[in-house]
Amino acid sequence: MPPGLFITGTDTGVGKTYVAALIARQLVAAGCRVGVYKPVASGCRREAEQLVSDDAVALWEAAGRPGTLEEVCPQRFTAPLAPHLAARAEGKRVDAELLRRGLAVWQARSDVVLVEGAGGLMSPLSDEDYVADLAAEFKYPLIVVARNALGVINQTLQTLIVAATFRRGLPIAGIVLNRAAPPSESPDADPSLESNRDELSRRAVPPVLAEIAWQAREFESSVDWIALATRSKAADGRK
Repeated sequence: MPPGLFITGTDTGVGKTYVAALIARQLVAAGCRVGVYKPVASGCRREAEQLVSDDAVALWEAAGRPGTLEEVCPQRFTAPLAPHLAARAEGKRVDAELLRRGLAVWQARSDVVLVEGAGGLMSPLSDEDYVADLAAEFKYPLIVVARNALGVINQTLQTLIVAATFRRGLPIAGIVLNRAAPPSESPDADPSLESNRDELSRRAVPPVLAEIAWQAREFESSVDWIALATRSKAADGRK
């Protein structure tokens, strides 16, 4: 099976899709066939007779439109709630087996696969599953996306603790610090922006791989995403 990365976040709205799309574009530019998979999405919009996940569209476009949008995100719901609650509001249930089966489509035809979770690691996906359950079963190393703002140190360290203690521990490739809000012109603007990266680098065991400015179109420094995925896969095989 091809190597992959599992993009998770410290919270909702931290820019997981934005970061995953940047990674996908970089991999495509390097000549890779990139599979993108978002197992389930809520808060989708209706377009004609279809429910559309804007996150899935962004991933699909960034990866060069491989496969179909249905394969990128096979389960979509309208309400902006946790997926199992959004499904319940429509008289449905999240198909836990499909959450897992949908990945195989991409493993069969990709050089590298990017999976994007919903919310953080302990966000519920189905009545029985958390995001961390899929991460543990897929065995792809985590890219932890953290919002570059006051409070990011606590939120990121808590996410790393969950990853380290869930089941037998989840592999972590590193942290991406994302500026998810536009710069403020206020004199009381967030002063933590100047120190967050250094503080995280000093306190977290996994490395801070990159810091992304507001609406940046590329990473400010080169990151070998395939090497991160491949190295973690090889380490997992030696256990």
